[in-house]
Amino acid sequence: MAYDEELAERIRRLVGDEPNVTEQKMFGGLAFLIGGNMAVAASREGGLLVRVDAAQGDRLIASGAAQPMEMRGRTMTGWLRVSSDAVRTKRQLARWTDAGIECAGSLPPKTRRRRSFRATRATS
Repeated sequence: MAYDEELAERIRRLVGDEPNVTEQKMFGGLAFLIGGNMAVAASREGGLLVRVDAAQGDRLIASGAAQPMEMRGRTMTGWLRVSSDAVRTKRQLARWTDAGIECAGSLPPKTRRRRSFRATRATS
């Protein structure tokens, strides 16, 4: 299943004015990154993936609108899955998007790594 393009457009409208925002297809969805750090994504499974401060994650899960994100059977600390029902309104979506932007914005920007190839010498 492809990600919800309408949801991606709604996210785009909310994050568009953020400095250093980029989009990248990831995990079958469309992720929005701040300084190279994923903040929020329109998930291929519907709803959102949101990056949050690990300490804040438990409180948000307790609210009932989010679940811990699992990848390959492993719970990912600091990542939440938010159902489509929990982001129906602009206010609901903005709440989660803001949480992701805040978390990603608090991290140091990522720099692109250049691949380094060591010259190999043939020995005789």
